[in-house]
Amino acid sequence: MADFDYDVLVIGAGPGGYVAAIRAAQLGLKTACVESRETLGGTCLNVGCIPSKALLHASEKFEEVNSGMLAKFGVKVSGASLDLPVMLKEKDKVVSGLTGGIAFLFKKNKVDWLKGHASFKDAHSVEVAGKTVTAKNIVIATGSSVTPLPGVEIDNAKGIIVDSTGALDLAKVPGHMVVIGGGVIGLELGSVWRRLGAKVTVVEYLDQILPGMDDDVRKEAAKIFKKQGFDIKTSTKVTGVAVKGKKATVSVEPASGGAGESIEADVVLVAIGRKPNTDGLALDTIGLVPNARGQIETDHEFATSVSGVWAIGDVIPGPMLAHKAEDEGIAVAENIAGLTGIVNHDVIPAVVYTHPEIASVGLTEEQAKAKGAIKIGKFPMMANSRAKANDDTDGFVKIISEADTDRVLGVHIVASLAGTMIAQAAQAMEFGASSEDIAYTCHAHPTHSEAMKEAAMAVQGKPIHM
Repeated sequence: MADFDYDVLVIGAGPGGYVAAIRAAQLGLKTACVESRETLGGTCLNVGCIPSKALLHASEKFEEVNSGMLAKFGVKVSGASLDLPVMLKEKDKVVSGLTGGIAFLFKKNKVDWLKGHASFKDAHSVEVAGKTVTAKNIVIATGSSVTPLPGVEIDNAKGIIVDSTGALDLAKVPGHMVVIGGGVIGLELGSVWRRLGAKVTVVEYLDQILPGMDDDVRKEAAKIFKKQGFDIKTSTKVTGVAVKGKKATVSVEPASGGAGESIEADVVLVAIGRKPNTDGLALDTIGLVPNARGQIETDHEFATSVSGVWAIGDVIPGPMLAHKAEDEGIAVAENIAGLTGIVNHDVIPAVVYTHPEIASVGLTEEQAKAKGAIKIGKFPMMANSRAKANDDTDGFVKIISEADTDRVLGVHIVASLAGTMIAQAAQAMEFGASSEDIAYTCHAHPTHSEAMKEAAMAVQGKPIHM
């Protein structure tokens, strides 16, 4: 048998890649991870999930104090001001702490970090920084990058037309920010700058924001965001963006065609989605051809069509979510080691970290109806005692179950703690729970999670508090 430098070589140190590398090493496999960034953690930890959540948290604190909303609780504050450089510095501190933590875990688990870009020479060897490295198994975990908008040139350094990375480091609060794309990233980053004082206009090509989410959620979210001051333009197409001096002009028209208009902005955030990172890997060298969406197809074990080459995370089909990539990272390492690694792709929760948060797992009502008869239970947060005590009553919990078996098919939550609450739903669905199982599980009082119990009781037609 041929000798290799490593048993496992992972390309990419994002949530999927670094987890795969650590798990492979834990299983006794000699492991290396290729990463070109100066820090580990990929997009998520460096310029994605983590810094955006740090800014969302900080901006929410600022808005609470600056807007006077605490006065109703007897907390009176005057003279509040924003120190944006300090806020951004704190965000960077969080990022450096977590990325440094991964470097520590690599050392602890004896994972070699190979710094540079990797390109295939054959199915068992890659070139990294001018050197050839061989491995019995190679895992592609290169993640995704911002989808460009044709004709619109992003220049984060100038801070006028930016992508999600640039929107994390603006030098000042824009007077007017136009967000192109009404999806998760656009709404989260739009929320940050709106709370800090910007006027925010969201331009979405489709007829509703948050494409792919349950229709009730999309309608509720639009209502809430408009109440918060977002200007949301749906069914609207961007036809161009021009920069003159320190201003940008966004040209838009109805998606179905018609008279156009211009919107002047200080910052334009392009957030229309992400695309798999496969460029530069020389996949053609090993005969691996991405599908029409640029993704690498795998089997249920995450093996590609090329023996010894595996793929996980954003480069394969499925939702582009860090936790999905992490689970796949564990599973692929276990499969390589001869164990059984499994990811249930029917139970992958998704969260929008706005206020309130929005979380979903499983099928939407529309998807569930397409599969057969269903039952639905819905409970408003305004009837939840903890939400009322906190004066934070926007949203609802919605549970969809199969009509015959009562098995839960999907759960959708709009609530300030939706991201935490969805874990119960995901675990219930993983165990094949019925709505009755949730309804007859004792929930602590007073908690937001009681709304989950009440929604489950509503499926049975017998909620208590409404």
